[in-house]
Amino acid sequence: MGRIISRIILIILGLILVIAVGFAIYGFITVRQSFPEINGEIQLDGLDGQVDVYRDQYGIPHIYASTEHDLFFTQGYLHAQDRFYQMDFWRHIGSGRLSEMFGESQLDTDKFLRTLGWARVVEDELENLDAGSLTILDAYADGVNAYLADHQGSDLSLEYAVLKLINPDYKPEPWQPLNTLTWAKAMAWDLGGNMDGEIQLAVLLNELPPERVAEIVPTYPDDHPIIVPNFSMAGSDNGKENVDRLIASEEYRSDLEVSLKNVTRRIALLDNVLGPRGAGIGSNNWVISGDLTATGMPLLANDPHLGIQMPSIWYEIGLHCVPKTEDCLFDEIGYSFASAPGVVIGHNDRIAWGFTNVGPDVQDLYIEKINPQNPNQYEVNGEWVDMELVEETIQVAGEDAVPLTVRYTRHGPIISDTYSSLENLDGVNSIELPENYAIALRWTALGDGGTFPGLWKMNVAQNWDEFRVAASEFDVPSQNFVYADVDGNIGYQTPGKIPIRANGDGMLPVPGWTDEYEWIDFIPFDELPYSFNPPQGYIVTANNEVVGESYPYMISKTWDYGFRAQRIVDMIEAATGQIDIPYIQKMQGDNLNMNTETLLPVLMGLSLNDERLENARNLFNDWDGQQGMDSAAGALFSVFWKNLLADTFWDELPEDYWPGGNSRWFETMRIIVPQPDNPWWDDQATSEVEDRDQIFMRAFAESVAELEELQGKNPEKWNWGDLHFAVFRNQSLGQSGVAPIEALFNRGPFNTSGGDSIVNATGWSAEESYEVDWLPSMRMIVDLGNLNNSLSINTTGQSGHAYHPHYIDMADMWRNIQYHAMSWDRGILEENSEGHLILVP
Repeated sequence: MGRIISRIILIILGLILVIAVGFAIYGFITVRQSFPEINGEIQLDGLDGQVDVYRDQYGIPHIYASTEHDLFFTQGYLHAQDRFYQMDFWRHIGSGRLSEMFGESQLDTDKFLRTLGWARVVEDELENLDAGSLTILDAYADGVNAYLADHQGSDLSLEYAVLKLINPDYKPEPWQPLNTLTWAKAMAWDLGGNMDGEIQLAVLLNELPPERVAEIVPTYPDDHPIIVPNFSMAGSDNGKENVDRLIASEEYRSDLEVSLKNVTRRIALLDNVLGPRGAGIGSNNWVISGDLTATGMPLLANDPHLGIQMPSIWYEIGLHCVPKTEDCLFDEIGYSFASAPGVVIGHNDRIAWGFTNVGPDVQDLYIEKINPQNPNQYEVNGEWVDMELVEETIQVAGEDAVPLTVRYTRHGPIISDTYSSLENLDGVNSIELPENYAIALRWTALGDGGTFPGLWKMNVAQNWDEFRVAASEFDVPSQNFVYADVDGNIGYQTPGKIPIRANGDGMLPVPGWTDEYEWIDFIPFDELPYSFNPPQGYIVTANNEVVGESYPYMISKTWDYGFRAQRIVDMIEAATGQIDIPYIQKMQGDNLNMNTETLLPVLMGLSLNDERLENARNLFNDWDGQQGMDSAAGALFSVFWKNLLADTFWDELPEDYWPGGNSRWFETMRIIVPQPDNPWWDDQATSEVEDRDQIFMRAFAESVAELEELQGKNPEKWNWGDLHFAVFRNQSLGQSGVAPIEALFNRGPFNTSGGDSIVNATGWSAEESYEVDWLPSMRMIVDLGNLNNSLSINTTGQSGHAYHPHYIDMADMWRNIQYHAMSWDRGILEENSEGHLILVP
């Protein structure tokens, strides 16, 4: 009997093993069948001639084509090979069609996206686009569709095998030019968060007196760098009204606050699919002239800071016309978006360019007076005017379609949840609020303007004048452009459509029923700040203030507060010899936390009277302020910063506006730390009145206890990287909440160094966790003396296919501030390539 049972058990175990092996083989085949073909020859309809694609050892492709059409056709084909699921997901964001893929869970997000109406705006842009731009878009779309013609389902990507379980009828449709241009709107949204600040300021003014708000929303510090400090011109003072005067005259009551918070919740829906945005997000770039470099030629560096994701937002690629002619001018390498032709950041054969976000105030909220008798009418200068009504239909996977009516005023779409009757409201801008109102958004990205056409002209620019012509067509999002060329020049340009207002400064919601706060024009391009070969020999931008008070127009009042910019300038000016590429690498990996200059002198001067706390504080005795991943002092300082912010501000601020710990809070602390009795130090939850030193001691004791619980009793064994790690998550399925699915696509944790408002800007949110939520999404260093010496690194890898060798092969290099060569010489590339794909008609 025992033998029979044993045999049965063995048979069952054998069957389980066979099934497991079968699933493993099926999984292996399913995973690998979507990997791109990188060698051999493929025939494709639509090509003009033969195209050669060489991939370097990191899987980065270089396209060599004889016509512009074939160049962008092939770029579309390769993007689809490596990243189509990412492209498909992005285009569903851009058109507000996520429910088609993922069902009812994304319905609210789609409603808000349809209300913003990116796809409707793009349809109008396409009608007005020049023939050359349309040709590029069409060629790119044809290349994507050539790949889709032979690949569907799990042949495209593993995600589709998983998606089939929840949406078995889903099948990707052909790519259209519209899908490329809507991604530009998504990026403009991601980089244009001043509306969030407008809402926040209005809410805070409802909670606190203006003078206290001014301490936690301070002006840009006088002692931090300005990008173009001496740029001055004659002009009007439109839009420069001082916010302090407006604040002093305004009272915001709870009903308006409720409406604004409803808008905030709708905005937060997009953060779930696009990643975090706002004041914490930033970027670094700088360019150094040959007067200061070892080669005698410029060096240009860039590291854009964007939300963490899997795969990376960037796709590195080389685009080469062979031969380069008047009909085919592209010869470049750099970082593209997998969804769009061309290169966003990189260099061609004569110039290099980099971006950081300007952050201009290009979003205004208008309070519209609604007709109590007709919710589809609003007041304009004393008359009721009909809104424009747009009927939308949202397809929902597995459910009935959902209708949506979007209401437009002259300012833009109404984005508030309701416009129902609200009573007992006080005035805004000293004007009594209407009984019935709604909130509309005016934003430059929802008007006439483009992104990619100017970018494509930048790709082929050969000198500063051509670069500026290209920049003049770059409307949104406004970026700090830095420039260098092989003739030894360096430059800077602010581009974009930045409004001139009849009154006010865009810092708060304004009445929309008169013309008092209308946009009357945009700053002319020739009057936007620029610099060419400045005398100091370098240009630094890190989302800091662009121009000083002499500039006649208002660009923004919500700059990053300049700690990163200051550190970059300090490192350039402190260089002991001529600056070379290794020194630039050291700069990009710099982990100095300048907040230590404000907080440590106070903390180190306290009498702790506790041996355990004093032992922990000794970590700071010889600390250089560098928050490396192995730093015990860096871990303790960051935990102290989090607890200090909570103990100082949580008792008085609304929970939605608890400090995130970014540069704004660095500056706030610089203001209040020298004031030991400032009211912010007092804990409103206690009967006594606390001062600065008591709050410092409380926060430090809490921090030591927290680290002892997380990392043990021995302070010497604490380290920042175990707290401050990066997990690269697939934007959709990787955040599904289903652990086995997430494990398929997500990678990490990876211990990291750096932190918020540090040059190595691995951001984290002090009210949430120490985990990285945004980061240097790539790093690039271009040597204009020898382009073959240029370096770069992505965050994850070139491939979007889980388990592909190039899916996550750059993450360790990225976190350790290592780089790969930006392959430029074709001969060297061919000799060391891992693949050579030939595409023929």
